[in-house]
Amino acid sequence: MSLGKRFRDITVATFNEMLEQSEDPVRLIDKYLNSQAEQVRESERLLQQCLSHAASLRQEYMNAAQLKERREQQAVIALKAGEEQVARIALQEKLQQEERSAQYKALYEQSKLGIVELEEQLQQLKADFDEVAAKRSYYIARIESVRLQQRMNERLRGMGAGYGSGQPRMFDRLEERVSDLEMSARTLREVRSQTRDALLSASQTVSQALDNEMAKLKTKLQQEGWMRQ
Repeated sequence: MSLGKRFRDITVATFNEMLEQSEDPVRLIDKYLNSQAEQVRESERLLQQCLSHAASLRQEYMNAAQLKERREQQAVIALKAGEEQVARIALQEKLQQEERSAQYKALYEQSKLGIVELEEQLQQLKADFDEVAAKRSYYIARIESVRLQQRMNERLRGMGAGYGSGQPRMFDRLEERVSDLEMSARTLREVRSQTRDALLSASQTVSQALDNEMAKLKTKLQQEGWMRQ
């Protein structure tokens, strides 16, 4: 398990615990979405910087490789012309450019690996954001249904207030009120629990899918020579 994945699992577990204990889960979800959106923006900016840097490294090592070839050709021409000293100078610069090309190519290969990891993290951030955002409306609707049901119950009790009299009716209303409060508390508790379970289950599913996609990508990069076996 990579360090990034382990950190994400810890973060998700912490968020689920906070969600379960929160009295206002929607507000907590919104706070989480705002935080995720900012992380996505920062990661996208960093990715663009890394891509630009990698492109400059690639250009450097390609330029050095081309100059190395040119100096080698010049050395051949000088030798054919009997200019051995000129050939030695050309060959010396060829060796310098060869070393320079190798150094920049190594930096470029290293930067590509970092870009792949950053792209993976960015995609995971976006997936987490989309998943939570998609479920937000559903949980808002469920909570609103509970609130409306409470209002309907209160309205119905008010409409029935004129019927019957005496202590038995009073205790009936009290029993209804207590039952409604118990139902409300139980329903909100179920919403929080289902929110936590749904996020955890989705996190595990996405994590498995991501591992599969990562394995495919590594295989492809190995076949193309981008990664060592």
